[in-house]
Amino acid sequence: MPFYQDFNKKKMTRADHLRANGKWEEEGARYRRSTAQADEQRRSGKQDADRWSGRPGNQWDRKPSSPRQDKRFDGPKKERRPHAPRADRPSPRREKPLRHAPKAESINPYEPPENLLSGRNPIREAIKNGRDIEKLLVAKGDLSGTAREIVAMAKEAHIPVQMVDRSRLDEITRNHQGMLAFASAYRYYEVEDMLADAEEKNEPPFLIVLDGITDPQNLGAIIRTAACVGAHGVIVPERRAVGLTPSAVKASAGAIETMKVARVTNLKRTLDELKNRGVWLYAADMDGDDYRQVDFSGPLALIIGAEGEGVSRLVLENSDYRVSLPMKGGVGSLNASVAAGILMYAAFGARK
Repeated sequence: MPFYQDFNKKKMTRADHLRANGKWEEEGARYRRSTAQADEQRRSGKQDADRWSGRPGNQWDRKPSSPRQDKRFDGPKKERRPHAPRADRPSPRREKPLRHAPKAESINPYEPPENLLSGRNPIREAIKNGRDIEKLLVAKGDLSGTAREIVAMAKEAHIPVQMVDRSRLDEITRNHQGMLAFASAYRYYEVEDMLADAEEKNEPPFLIVLDGITDPQNLGAIIRTAACVGAHGVIVPERRAVGLTPSAVKASAGAIETMKVARVTNLKRTLDELKNRGVWLYAADMDGDDYRQVDFSGPLALIIGAEGEGVSRLVLENSDYRVSLPMKGGVGSLNASVAAGILMYAAFGARK
C-alpha cells in the first residue's frame, strides 16, 4: 500500500522516509501494526473500557449499543401500504361518549298502579263516598290526627288495615304521606244480588266460594270458568285473600263484566246464611268422596281452598259434603283454578 505526502500526495521514497522518521517502513506496515494493537486490546478487554471512558478507539471494532445504530444490521425493508386519500381517512380522534347518554325507554318503577290511591285527602274522600277498597297500608309510628281519623273510617267501613314499614311504601310510590290504599278494579256485589239473580232466572242458586285464594291469576281463571258454566256469583273473603285487582281482572279475560263478585267480612257466617236459605255446601277435600259419585243437583255452593292448605277447618266442618278429585300420578295436588274448573263442570252436567 503506497503512502503519500500530505502536501502534494506524491509517493514517498525510501529517502523521504529516512528523513522523516529515521527508519524505513514497508507498505502496509502501519496498517498491520494498528490492526494487531486492536486485536490485543479486544482480547484484554481494554477496548471496551476505552470506549466507555470516552477514549477514541478503532471504530470498526466497536460494538453498536443497539442494532438500529448500525445500518449493517438493518433487515429487509417492509412494504408500505399506499395511504388512503386524506378525505377518506378516519379521524384519529375518538369520539368521547356522552356523559349522560339517553336511556332506553323503560317502565318507570315509581309509576303508581292504576288502582293506587296515595295521599290522605284522596283516601278520605274515597272511603267517604263508599268506593270499594281492597286494603289500606299505613306506615308504622305515631299517627297524627288526620291519619288516625282515616284509619278509624277504614275500620268502620270494614277495610283491611295493615301497618307496614315506611320503606315498603317508598318502594310503591314516593308521595304517599304515610298511607296508601288499593281500590278495586271493579265494584263488588252483595250475596243477596246473586240469589236474586238466580230467582229471576228461575234457577237453583249456583255459587262459587273461594277460601284463601291469594293468587290473582287463579281468581281471574275461576271467574272466567264460572261465567262459562252459568254460575250466579263468586264469593271471596275480605281478609287473607286476593280481590279484584287489575291482574285478576285481566286474567278473567272480560268475564268480570258478566260475573258478580261479592266480598264478605265473615265467611263462616255467610255460609251459615246460605244454608238457612236452602243452599247445600260442597267443599273440595282430598279425603272426601269421589266427585264422580256425588249428586250436584239442586242449589249448591262449591267451596275451593288454597293450594296446599285447602279449605280451612271451620269451613270444612260446616260443609254438607266433601268431594275429592282422584289422582293417579305422583303429584299430590292440583292447581286451584284447575280443580275448581273440574268441579264446576261436574255440577254443570248435573244441572242440565
